Amino acid sequence: MNIPNKLTITRMVGTPVFLALFLMRFDWHYFVSGWVFGAVAITDLLDGYIARKKGLVTNFGAFLDPIADKILTTAAFIGFLVIDRLNTLALVWALLLILVREFAVTSVRLMGAGKGVIISANIWGKLKTIMQYVSILVTIAALEFDTWKTGILQSQRLPDAVYDIPIIAAQVLIWIAVGLTIISGLIYIRDNRCLLSDK
Repeated sequence: MNIPNKLTITRMVGTPVFLALFLMRFDWHYFVSGWVFGAVAITDLLDGYIARKKGLVTNFGAFLDPIADKILTTAAFIGFLVIDRLNTLALVWALLLILVREFAVTSVRLMGAGKGVIISANIWGKLKTIMQYVSILVTIAALEFDTWKTGILQSQRLPDAVYDIPIIAAQVLIWIAVGLTIISGLIYIRDNRCLLSDK
């Protein structure tokens, strides 16, 4: 249980804290939950950096790190499904595609583990995770800004389109993340297809 692995577990423990804050209804709850999400997501960068620099890479960490990422991002997308301001129908399909990819990749990882092979994330997997983090943070920021329509900016009477643009941009980023998620999954399965063989 070295420092990188502790950071990975911190990311898993911090996930329900983020989701609880996101779903609560109090002033600036999106802002607060966004900061918590960002802080928890940063541990993903720190654990890998410290593990490589200090020579603390372990099979446990290589296996658990991507699982912690999936738990955090999936929690955020599930939270988005209860927000009426977002296109929840589109989000249902986005989440389904993400989960199919994650289950498929995790299955390949489990097959590898059964054969004594621990598969670390490749560059495509890392890009996918970063894009998911970015899309989630932008969505949370857009939701926070949207609350200003009936809050601190209510007296300014800004056009509704001013609040719609960030929401639309956030949903576009989510679908870009979905596309990258699918691509990275296909590459991952292709590169490790030998594990699907009984030989």
